[in-house]
Amino acid sequence: MDGNQVLMLGLAIEAPWKLVNQHLELSSSPNELVLEIEAERGSLYPCPTCSKACPAHDFKTLTWRHLNFFQHHCYIKANVPRTRCAEHGVKRVNVPWAREGSKFTLLFEQSVLVLAREMPVKACAEYVGIRDKRIWRIIKHYVSKALALMDLSALKAIGLDETAAKRGHNYVTVFIDMDRKDKPVVFATPGKGKETVKQFKSFLTEHQGQADNVLEVVCDMSPAFLSAIEEEFPNANVTVDWFHVVQLFTKALDEVRKVERKLQPHPKSLRWAVLKNADGSLTDKQKEALAELENSDLNTAIAWRIKEQLRWIRKAETAHAARWRLTYFINFAKTQLGDIEMLEPVRKALATVEKHADRILQRWSSTYTNARMEGLNSLFQAARARARGYRNTGTFMTMIFMIASPVSDLLKSI
Repeated sequence: MDGNQVLMLGLAIEAPWKLVNQHLELSSSPNELVLEIEAERGSLYPCPTCSKACPAHDFKTLTWRHLNFFQHHCYIKANVPRTRCAEHGVKRVNVPWAREGSKFTLLFEQSVLVLAREMPVKACAEYVGIRDKRIWRIIKHYVSKALALMDLSALKAIGLDETAAKRGHNYVTVFIDMDRKDKPVVFATPGKGKETVKQFKSFLTEHQGQADNVLEVVCDMSPAFLSAIEEEFPNANVTVDWFHVVQLFTKALDEVRKVERKLQPHPKSLRWAVLKNADGSLTDKQKEALAELENSDLNTAIAWRIKEQLRWIRKAETAHAARWRLTYFINFAKTQLGDIEMLEPVRKALATVEKHADRILQRWSSTYTNARMEGLNSLFQAARARARGYRNTGTFMTMIFMIASPVSDLLKSI
């Protein structure tokens, strides 16, 4: 078996195509191996539209970047014909080693997709030796193709939340299949609020799903989300995840702390201590700060005690016990807050919880939580930070699909 036969075997080239020449360009850096491919003289070619065997009309020399040959860049060069079809006219044929319109071979693109899932796109571009914009074009093509194949006919429970796309008020709302154990993201769209839910419903319908089959939605207490879910998914029970309840009071507590510390001194190391659980992973200084806070008459101490009381509700073992504890908590908090003006952020948080009490208590009847969504948000932000930010929201959403949706599995079969 000679060298040409070995290379043809590696390239999986079949008749009428054959390798006719190979040469190494030593003048370029890095060196380039060029493989020249031609079709056998007099061959017939399939029409790109109807696949009928047709004669060649003319030829054009095209070049594709291929996988490296050892340390050398490798290119495939071929005279590609246009067929003359009686029904569809003159059209350029599709070569078996590359997709239509691409300047890269299928094997090269497959390699790029694998690398892009494991490293920042910019680093991937530097590694393979092409511009990152060209890699994004490859990724977007295959992600769009895989998304078109997604089947959502079995979808019955969803979770949704927004994640920051970049600094400022730029968000992407992500929807996940709560029943998928691995790579649960099924949809992502720019922005947040009511319109994103409508867009998801349209996407669901286009992919064999039905809004009436969605029986549960897990989300935060955003009025826009809740209103849209009620309109678009009328059969769904809404569960407000406990994470968002804690987050609501934690933000309120921090607002009180920021205002009060400008008026009177606070214990050292208090800033981060109040954001953690009292029995959590605290440093010695943070433990001392909380002990000092608890024995003080600061308004921050009142807000902190109310926030900590949430853990008592969370430990309820039944829906009935949770309802009783939540009612007690609301009454307890109102008594603690009184009419102190500085505690208004906590008062607003309490009013929000009281308004959505039934949806919050649904958590004790539901088997779903938003913990996985929060974990995914951390993954998205870590990927964004690792890549030092994406150029736009579209590339950020593309990467979300790449790392956390069934798209990554579908790509293997494309």
